[in-house]
Amino acid sequence: MADLRNNFVGIKSPNPFWLASAPPTDKAYNVERAFKAGWGGVVWKTLGSEGPPVVNVNGPRYGAIWGADRRLLGLNNIELITDRPLQINLQEMKQVKMNWPDRALIASIMVPCVEEEWKAILPLVEETGADGIELNFGCPHGMSERGMGAAVGQVPEYVEMVARWCKQYTRMPVITKLTPNIADIRKPARAAHAGGTDAVSLINTINSITGVDLDTCSPTPSIDGKGTHGGYCGPAVKPIALNMVAEIARDPATRGLPISGIGGVTTWRDAAEFMMLGAGNVQVCTAAMTYGFKIVQEMITGLSDWMDSRATPRSRISAAAPCPTSPIGSISTSITSPRPRSIRISASNAAAATSPARTPPTRRSRPWSTASGISR
Repeated sequence: MADLRNNFVGIKSPNPFWLASAPPTDKAYNVERAFKAGWGGVVWKTLGSEGPPVVNVNGPRYGAIWGADRRLLGLNNIELITDRPLQINLQEMKQVKMNWPDRALIASIMVPCVEEEWKAILPLVEETGADGIELNFGCPHGMSERGMGAAVGQVPEYVEMVARWCKQYTRMPVITKLTPNIADIRKPARAAHAGGTDAVSLINTINSITGVDLDTCSPTPSIDGKGTHGGYCGPAVKPIALNMVAEIARDPATRGLPISGIGGVTTWRDAAEFMMLGAGNVQVCTAAMTYGFKIVQEMITGLSDWMDSRATPRSRISAAAPCPTSPIGSISTSITSPRPRSIRISASNAAAATSPARTPPTRRSRPWSTASGISR
């Protein structure tokens, strides 16, 4: 069986499958269940500073687009960042990391674009023992009035400035999460790189309205006759995400910058495609919400089996930055020893998929908890 252990900018995990910052990672109960199911890492739902309270809507928070076979194609989320107290989140993060020292635990952070705000929250997160931080510069549907989310991610100068602050005030690896709601994804990636970020993650959700309630004349989901735009994710955004990952991977200014791939990952093949284009690992949200936490077991088994089936003596599977005139991925071999029993994936060594895609599991595991509410 292939060895899927992952080392992403020094953050080690037993496999390259992480849960993205989202409702399923909002509290210790859900994160513990995810780790028990087999996830290699988790990006904790975005934390904010101890300032004005975050108020999420009390009602439906998701809109959806369904295929003809009723399979989910895309999900629209109008939630904001966590509305739970910062200290509660920090306490739970510390306990989870103590309970699961071999898993990656990343803190997603979104605070106002003020140096003192970032300087204040970083030591608090560092005390939890978290393995790294992810700067949420991508959320398109809220908090822009506080100078947060995509309001920062769409201005490369701000991206560079905040990344530089974070590298100055924390020892933890810094991952900058990029917004797809921009004309040229390379510009914020270059800015993050210039600011010293250790890696980038992309894509965050796409600004969208999935439908309109014709009775209330408001966007869906409609709450008391009112609605708003939200962040679109799921299988439908995967082609956009793949292209943006490839754009950064082949840009001479960011070539070699570690990438965490996000956007529509539902099967092991999806993950392998991201890795083929230059991603060192992948993050998943919608698939876990749709099929349950145990979907990771299919991803682990599928990727491992594919790697075993493709293995040749002393094989090394690696990702090469794509270019218009040459193959994207490479497999180098040296026939000097028996077939290996393990292949390791790291931020610079990733697998590519060529076998048929696996159908998402029809068996549902117990859905993630909604106890105590859910928050972005």
